[in-house]
Amino acid sequence: MKTVVVFLAEGFEEIEALTPVDYLRRAGVNVLMLAVPAAGHTDLDVCGAHHITVKADVTLDGYIRETGDRFPDAVVIPGGMPGAANIGNCSRALEFIKKAFERNCLIAAICAAPAVVLAKTGILAGKHYTCYPDMEKQIAKYCRESPEFLMEGSVHMAGIPFITDGNLITGRGPGTAEQFTMEVVRLLCGDSVVQKIREASLLR
Repeated sequence: MKTVVVFLAEGFEEIEALTPVDYLRRAGVNVLMLAVPAAGHTDLDVCGAHHITVKADVTLDGYIRETGDRFPDAVVIPGGMPGAANIGNCSRALEFIKKAFERNCLIAAICAAPAVVLAKTGILAGKHYTCYPDMEKQIAKYCRESPEFLMEGSVHMAGIPFITDGNLITGRGPGTAEQFTMEVVRLLCGDSVVQKIREASLLR
């Protein structure tokens, strides 16, 4: 069974986090929501950007302790502010994402997360990506350590719901969460599973 982890930090965008959880579980994927520590917040109850509290399955640190050197098949990083910034400020989260990417795990980030989180890891270098409108202009604000080097050769693609480049999927924002998620499902589970979910859920 495939395993996917979804990062939750205080202020996460609820649609962008829970849409992947829902559709991936429909696809038969083992999905774990990981609570990322932020500004002293270390418990499993994580409050989203619109004041919806979600109970994570395990903390990021707990997951790392339990799994050791084993990585999931995919990592999903929702946007929302300050949720994305809280993930970007967590060194353990950044290291986890970078190592997962290097081991060819699928990395899926949406909305502010590509600019606020992924840019800090260097994995956008040489990649085509999209993000929430104008967040690409704020990368230097959030990625103060050699942003030119970390983003070298990257190409921002505006006005598209999502883009896949190798083992990286980036999405534009809340309204594209469904399309973004179904691309994750397609890559992990195949077209036939996507079609079954489309029919059963009346997907647009």
